[in-house]
Amino acid sequence: MKYSRQRELIRQAVMEHPVHPTADAVYAMVREREPNISLGTVYRNLNQLAQQGELLKICLPGASDRFDARTDAHHHLLCDRCGRLYDIELGDLSGLEARIRGITDFTVTGYQVYITGICQNCAEKH
Repeated sequence: MKYSRQRELIRQAVMEHPVHPTADAVYAMVREREPNISLGTVYRNLNQLAQQGELLKICLPGASDRFDARTDAHHHLLCDRCGRLYDIELGDLSGLEARIRGITDFTVTGYQVYITGICQNCAEKH
C-alpha cells in the first residue's frame, strides 16, 4: 500500500486514542487536522489498514466496529454501561483451538475475545 498523508493521519488517530475508536470518532479527530477529508475516506482507509494488519478491526454485534492500534494477540473487556473497550491479557488460548478441533470438524482460522461487564468507573457511579 503506497503512502498517503490522509491514511497516516487516520492511523495516528487510532494509535493516539486509548479506547478503541469507531470510524466516526476517528473521522472527528482527523477532521481537526484535515478538514476536507470525507467519512467515506476514513472508513475505506481504516478497513485497508485492518486488512494490511496495521490495525485490528473489532466487530461488536449491534454496535459500530472499533479499531485498535494493538495488533498483537490480546483480548478485550467491554463495559455494558459506557461502551468503553479495554485491553486485557488472557494468555495463550491455543488450548481452546485444540479443544475445538478435538470435538468438531471446525478449523479455527482466527478469533476475537471480548468479555462484557461493568467497568470500575461505571460501578463506582452507581
